[in-house]
Amino acid sequence: MTAFTVREVEERDWVRLRALRLEMLADTPIAYLEKLETALQHTVSHWQRSARGRPTGIKLVAEQEDGRWIGTMGGIIAEGVPTLVAVYVAPDVRGAGTGVTDALLAGIERWAAQQERGDQLRLEVNELNGRAIEAYRRRGFVPTGRTAPYPLDPPSLELEMVKALR
Repeated sequence: MTAFTVREVEERDWVRLRALRLEMLADTPIAYLEKLETALQHTVSHWQRSARGRPTGIKLVAEQEDGRWIGTMGGIIAEGVPTLVAVYVAPDVRGAGTGVTDALLAGIERWAAQQERGDQLRLEVNELNGRAIEAYRRRGFVPTGRTAPYPLDPPSLELEMVKALR
């Protein structure tokens, strides 16, 4: 098992946040609403704002003892509902045995439960990202049947999934 801690991202983390975001976009391009080429053009102030986060949201990181960032998840309020966003776990620490995904998700679920905006956590996942869909199912998310076109690749769809929190 990998030794790591989960904590909130802070503005001073912008350099490591940028590095992890670029890693995410290179690893699984269909999982995010941004292209790697776009992210590479962002300014320092963009990354600082991103690390600062939204007043009503949360951005968590899983960090190994040596300082390496091995995963991240965010939570925002979208359409009045707590929503899981920007999910990434480094390839070498994926899988139930490491605990990284579960630890990050537990943090997002705690945040979502405090939002007093319902009793579920929602997400959208690209229909072509079977690995992520299965990971979400194993953790209690179920498809709602709602879909939307994926903005960066219109022939594919974003599938909505939800998980009961209470």
